[in-house]
Amino acid sequence: MSEQVSVKVQEADFDLGAELDGFGAGFADMGAVVSFTGIVRDVDGGLEAMEIEHYPGMTLKALEEIAAQAMARWSLGGVKVIHRYGRLVPSDRIMMVATASRHRKDAFEAAEFLMDYLKSRAPFWKKEHLKSGAQWVAARDEDEAALERW
Repeated sequence: MSEQVSVKVQEADFDLGAELDGFGAGFADMGAVVSFTGIVRDVDGGLEAMEIEHYPGMTLKALEEIAAQAMARWSLGGVKVIHRYGRLVPSDRIMMVATASRHRKDAFEAAEFLMDYLKSRAPFWKKEHLKSGAQWVAARDEDEAALERW
């Protein structure tokens, strides 16, 4: 089984199609590629922008470690994680996760595990810039609870 792991933390947007095409290329022994793309959403119509901050070395290392955990826990041929930082507006892509496996169950579970980690434990700090002012985004109980199943 071929294996590949790619983790990127970047300010620039990414081409989802190109990233998935590149990730899936050469996986002749994989039967499933699962992907998820996170997008900035404006639930109440008041979000002007989301500002995402991080410590570069610490963030990349943490994401590489969780990708390695996914590779060890599930039968995967590959993992790709891209997470953006900086100022993003509603409908901008924040992140993507892709997993490849011989069978869809491992690919889906590993992708979900990675998404739950990124949502609750990845070392990013988010500030919402609302029409009414700016505020830091607090951790949500349901995001933490999602990690407990893993």
